[in-house]
Amino acid sequence: MKLGIIGLPQSGKTTIFNALTRGDHPVTMSGGRFEVHTAVVDVPDPRVDDLSKLFNPKKTTYAKVAYADIAGLEGAASGDISGQLLSQLSQMDGFIHVVRCFDEPNVPHVMNSIDPQRDIDTMEGEFILNDLIQVEKKLERLAEELDRNSRDKTEVKREMTLFERIQAFLNEEKSLRTVEFTPDEEWIISGYGFLSLKEMLIVLNLGEDQEVPEIEYSCHSCVVSLRGRLEMEISQLSLQDAEIFMEEYDISEPSLNRMIRSSYDLMRLQSFFTVGEDEVRAWTVRRGAAAREAAGVIHSDLQKGFIRAEVVPYQDLLSLGSMPEARSKGKLRLEGKDYHVRDGDIMHVRFNV
Repeated sequence: MKLGIIGLPQSGKTTIFNALTRGDHPVTMSGGRFEVHTAVVDVPDPRVDDLSKLFNPKKTTYAKVAYADIAGLEGAASGDISGQLLSQLSQMDGFIHVVRCFDEPNVPHVMNSIDPQRDIDTMEGEFILNDLIQVEKKLERLAEELDRNSRDKTEVKREMTLFERIQAFLNEEKSLRTVEFTPDEEWIISGYGFLSLKEMLIVLNLGEDQEVPEIEYSCHSCVVSLRGRLEMEISQLSLQDAEIFMEEYDISEPSLNRMIRSSYDLMRLQSFFTVGEDEVRAWTVRRGAAAREAAGVIHSDLQKGFIRAEVVPYQDLLSLGSMPEARSKGKLRLEGKDYHVRDGDIMHVRFNV
């Protein structure tokens, strides 16, 4: 999973990217230049820590999320996102929109005032307008196809009906992530990389001691708040110093951990685990995935030769203390290929290739 960190210039998106990665990329204005910095981040999960303590493995591996800090969006609401920037945005699975709430006189806002609601609406409008331009071009091409008889007319008309419906939603300034599509329709539009179709996590970047502002946002997205500069300072401390700092400020955990988990939830993902003396590992799978699909996440051979999955819920294993005890108490189940994996399941796949 790869999420793009976006926002207007001087919103603090690189500050948050640095906090996530313990990096030191310059946080000064890029002047609208197209730049991308990418890093992979562990998804904090106390269940992995508990299982690691239980099995004392040689290796512990957390689930991962890739973040890309994408500069170049100016919020001009022109819909003219093109070239490398559009290509990068289209490749993202979802977005983290960093919205400036802090007031810093030495760093003026590009729109000359602090207004989180306006900035959210501006970015959403930019994506909607860009999608609308794409849809209008697609409808022109479909009309030409009808004239040329180069494809089955029934199929072309079916696509025209779909894209006309999408056009109507966009003209009403509705993000496509709020629209219900059938599986067939999702397949047709999947290759277009529509920006307003992608999931969006709004991150309100607060100043020191600033209250969370009230905003209205009903585009099927999540909203979290954090203090970006403080989070970056904490991330650049040693582990021991960071713990002292957080205790002094009564911070139970970095807000970035909440942001990472929220972005994981945003994409409707969940974790299941494999355990043993060699490795305790969290694996990422979509919610509702069947056991055979989850086996393929571990290795394609496991999916190909899937026989059964031995499954025990995390909480049961933790309370019983061992796999043999879970088996003797009847908590270790044998499940078939169509079993829907649940968040926190511990799996061992039986297979034969």
